[in-house]
Amino acid sequence: MSVPASVRRGAGDTALVLLHGVGGGAAAWAPQLETFAAAGFLVVAWDAPGYGASAPIEPYDMAGLARALGRLLDALPARRRVLIGHSMGGMVAQEAMAAFPGAVDGLVLSGTSPAFGKADGDWQREFLARRLGPLDAGRTMAELAPALVAGMIGTDPDPAGVRLATEAMARVPAATYRSALHALVRFDRRDALGAIRVPTLVVAGERDGNAPPAVMEKMAARIAGAEYRVLPGCGHLANLERPAAFDEVVLAWLRRHFAA
Repeated sequence: MSVPASVRRGAGDTALVLLHGVGGGAAAWAPQLETFAAAGFLVVAWDAPGYGASAPIEPYDMAGLARALGRLLDALPARRRVLIGHSMGGMVAQEAMAAFPGAVDGLVLSGTSPAFGKADGDWQREFLARRLGPLDAGRTMAELAPALVAGMIGTDPDPAGVRLATEAMARVPAATYRSALHALVRFDRRDALGAIRVPTLVVAGERDGNAPPAVMEKMAARIAGAEYRVLPGCGHLANLERPAAFDEVVLAWLRRHFAA
């Protein structure tokens, strides 16, 4: 299988691998690509399978996404690899840690959780019906993107970041969006949190309704030595809503653990 497509900036012994959410793509990390590269890191934002120029996979599940990520990590010319995952990307990062922990040297989890929904499955079915109903009715991702993004942001977001998020969401193929949502609702790596043994930063948005701070704080507490930060006013898209604040928190942590 091919190596997933990615956008790369900078150079250095430490590669920061940026993993986007369900409605994203490599472009959803545009602010961080430049800022982190300027700080002396090799920055790699992937297009997950089915996004951008990356071929889809079958079956489309977290295990398959982690295997695709593994091929990308193997192709990187860096001594250390730090995964920075947002939402679904954070779940892919957790799956990768469980599958091949020796290939990862650090972890940043933003707006994500170790499991999705409730154990009985009813919540997951209702979630899928709400998200996929408009597509079933014939609407396009471009038509849905503005409302989907508006439902995820907090207070006073950067307008440029909101536009970027909306454009990224609009470009996601409907088939990929469907597959990614189905993969999302089956994810559960709660039992693997205690096995994470690399430096870890957990970043929550104060107003994130998808990955609430209380959920993320509990996740951080189960990872040995993890640091936990909350970004005031941010919703689910912290790296785009308030990129300067997000970058400051992440870079401060990176400089403590991975000098460029």
